[in-house]
Amino acid sequence: MTDESKKEREILMVMRKVLAAVVKDTTPDPGFRHPLSERTIEDIRQCFGLISARERELAEAAGIPEQRPYFTDEQSAAKVVSIDAIGRKPGKE
Repeated sequence: MTDESKKEREILMVMRKVLAAVVKDTTPDPGFRHPLSERTIEDIRQCFGLISARERELAEAAGIPEQRPYFTDEQSAAKVVSIDAIGRKPGKE
């Protein structure tokens, strides 16, 4: 990964965080009207999409595997095997 692409990834990360903070700070309590117009809300969604797409492109170019969020209670694809069971035939103790 070049210094230029690292810098671009950092810029995109900061932009995403700032945009998310603006959304969080302007989101009203339930039942109240949103202070942002529908057009502005749609523009924010498009910005998030563009940021995500560029982050994905940079990660692919750098050979970084896709990073996806996961739930803490989500079952892992990996299976843990006891070290004691390695090298033994099943059924023999």
